[in-house]
Amino acid sequence: MSRLKAIREQKNLTQEELSEKSKISVRTIQRIESGTEPKGHTLRALAQTLEIEESSLLQEQNIIFREDIELKTESTEESETINYSVAKMINLSSLLFVVVPPLNILAPFLLMFIMKQRNSLTKQIISLQMFWTAIAPIVFIIGIFLKLGKEFTLILMILIALSNVFMILRNTAEIDRKKKLYFKLKFSML
Repeated sequence: MSRLKAIREQKNLTQEELSEKSKISVRTIQRIESGTEPKGHTLRALAQTLEIEESSLLQEQNIIFREDIELKTESTEESETINYSVAKMINLSSLLFVVVPPLNILAPFLLMFIMKQRNSLTKQIISLQMFWTAIAPIVFIIGIFLKLGKEFTLILMILIALSNVFMILRNTAEIDRKKKLYFKLKFSML
């Protein structure tokens, strides 16, 4: 059934009534309902008369295709099972090694495989730790080159470690509340 026919019938209109209200001939309405795509004035007049978006009347095949893609995407997301309590544990495992950067990646990585949680959430947790581990030394080296004294260097080291602690705890709270990460990358390093 064409989109126009479905919408027309939903609004309890005959082809003749739609023709009268839209000032479009019955023959044109019949052509559109049999598969011809409406254009220009005809498209605008029908959409306005039916009080719908013009895009609702265009390319029924594309609309069906988009709905099919959305269904496939939803089924793919559903097939990825995430145990959120395990995800929190994997995220918190980085805290144990917050002062030894390579281990703050290794611990969650091993837990991901041991607990069989190879999903997008745990990969994002590990990617975030990898990114932090790469950025932290760069920030520290820049701090040393500024030559602001030993006290500044010590404070900088503490702030770098605390930033990771904060990130881990904030993400754990967000996983607990909203089942997603608060801090995340737009890409995955795994």
